Parts: sequence; structure tokens; C-alpha cells
Amino acid sequence: MTRPYSEDIRERALARADAGETVRSIAEALQISPSCVTKWKNLRRDTGGLAPGQIGGHKKRVLSDANADWLRKRIRSGPFTLRKLTQELAARGIKTDVRAVWTFVHAEGLSFKKKRFYQPSRIAQTSPVSGPDGKRIKAGLTSRGWFSSTRRGSRPIWRRYAAGGLVGSASKHLHLSAIGRP
Repeated sequence: MTRPYSEDIRERALARADAGETVRSIAEALQISPSCVTKWKNLRRDTGGLAPGQIGGHKKRVLSDANADWLRKRIRSGPFTLRKLTQELAARGIKTDVRAVWTFVHAEGLSFKKKRFYQPSRIAQTSPVSGPDGKRIKAGLTSRGWFSSTRRGSRPIWRRYAAGGLVGSASKHLHLSAIGRP
């Protein structure tokens, strides 16, 4: 990122503007953009000074101090979702988003894991989360390119049709049609 112009050049530009020169002539003489001169004039009118604003710096997180303490207590009090926490923070007047809440929860090492509500798969053997991997499927039980959850059907037979019925390969306007399972 470029540095802001010095206060010296800002003062010289505005001295010329006060003398009655046009913005474009000032910009050409000082080799700066005409919009710079206009913005400096507005800055002096609004603030009374010509000092450049801060570039960069650290922005304090919204979820810190008292907000962070409240959020830690809320998380430990019971089940939660990120969206629900965001809504509760908004109700307290704290403007934030789901991503900021997720970052806070992740940084604190806090989480709420839902219990499994579904039964294990009947097709394949499942393993406990803390246990070793399940048994491997023996080679040859599934065809190459097919998964155990898909069944193999007949392949489509492609025939060429034109406007009146089945034709030879000499026709210009051919349409492919599948017969059988797609």
C-alpha cells in the first residue's frame, strides 16, 4: 500500500486553492490526482486539519472482555448452535456474525457435540469412533467402478433415429435414443 502524501504538499495544494487556482491546474502543477485536492479541501472543511488518517492497525475483537465472559458462561450452561448464539448476542446489543462466534468457540476449545440420532449403516460394517478402522471389503465382492450401494443394470442400447424412424448412418439429422435402463 502506498504512503499518504505529506502534510507539506497538502498545505501547498490548499494554499493554491485558496488563491483561486482550479483543482486541475493544482493537480497538474504538483503532479497529484485532482481528487486528492478535492478530498483535502473536504477534510479541512470537516475536521479543520490536514493530517492523514491511520492506515492499518489492530481492531479489537467484538467478542472480548465482558462479552467473552458472558459467552463462555452461556456455552457452558447448555446446548447451543452458532446461529442461536449470534441471535442471543444481537438481543444483548452486540453486533456480530456466525463466523466470529465460530472463531471464538474454536479458539476457546469449546464445542457442543450432538448425540447420534441415527442407526449405524446396515450395508457396511461401522467402527467405533475411538476404535480401529472397520474390516476391509474383500477384493472381488464389488465390480470395478461400482459401489456396494449401487446395483448394476443393463447398459443402454443406442439407436439412431431421424424424423421418420430408424435410418442408416447417411442421414444428416440423427437423434440418439436409449433403450433400456439409463
